[in-house]
This record gives sequence, C-alpha cells and structure tokens, in this order.
Amino acid sequence: MGKHCAVIQIIGHQNAGKTTLLEKLIKRAEENRHQVGTIKHHGHGGIPDHRFQVKDSDRHSKAGAVLAGVEGDGVLLLSLAGQHWPLAKLVEIYQSLSIDTIFIEGYKKEHFPKVVLLKEESDLSLLKLSSIICVISWFDIHSLNIHVPIFHIEDEQNYIDYIIGSVRGQHESGIF
Repeated sequence: MGKHCAVIQIIGHQNAGKTTLLEKLIKRAEENRHQVGTIKHHGHGGIPDHRFQVKDSDRHSKAGAVLAGVEGDGVLLLSLAGQHWPLAKLVEIYQSLSIDTIFIEGYKKEHFPKVVLLKEESDLSLLKLSSIICVISWFDIHSLNIHVPIFHIEDEQNYIDYIIGSVRGQHESGIF
C-alpha cells in the first residue's frame, strides 16, 4: 500500500454546498503542499457518465486535486470497472497513488471522519451518522445538544481552518 494519507468525508443533501466546500478545502490543502485526491459518490443512481464527471469532479480537479474520481453502481470514472467499489477499496487505491489527503463527497453511511452540512431543518437527521467531526449549518442549531464544533456557513475561515487542522492531525497521528 502507498503512504499514509488523511481522509475526510463531506456529507450533506443535494445543494447543501458540498462541492463548493471541497473546492475551498482542496485549494487550502494544496497551499499546504498536499497532494489531494477526491472521491465523489454518484448519489443519483446508476453508472456516472462523463457529463456528471465534468460537473463535480472537474471542479475538484480545477481546484487543485491531482486525482478526482466519481463512483456509481460499480463503475469508478477513472476508467476502472468492477462489480462493486466499496469506499474502503477506493481509499486503498488512492493511497497506493501516493495521495496525501483524500476528500470524499458523499458515502453517508461510511465511517471516516465526517463534516456534515445542514442547509434545512429537514437535514437534521444527518446528525445521527457516525464519525462526525464538525457541523456547518445554514441556520442556527446551537440550541441542539451536539458534541462537536458547530459553524455557521458564513464562518468560512474558521471551519476551513478547523477541517485542515483535522487533516494535519491525521497526518501527525497516522490515523487512516
């Protein structure tokens, strides 16, 4: 297997700002001289096509990711096809390519450290997921009993610093 890398998932419902947040994280990680790879879950069902690849994964590449892929229905758009691509296997493939940091968009039920984006109150069910390291919300949720840092969507500098700090912590500790 390749060298150790940090792994962070970005979770949220459609149009919550996941890809935009990933672009910002990729740029910051690149400024810190990280080789970033991204994995996008094709949550729309079926095999992703090249139009979808351009929509989100191309944004990841333009932000500075050296490797960007989208997986759906057993097809990873890196032109690798198989019966099924579990996230753990995708992380292993990326690690073998000497990526420093992997940002994952989607895969809500996996157990990597997660940043949860909440755009609407109906998104609060996402707080039941495992491995949450922080929450970024479009509305005030400070009255909820949440035991991780909470940031407002407009508090960009602080949540970017926090997430990149978590990446740095994973590198230093050797976790994931």
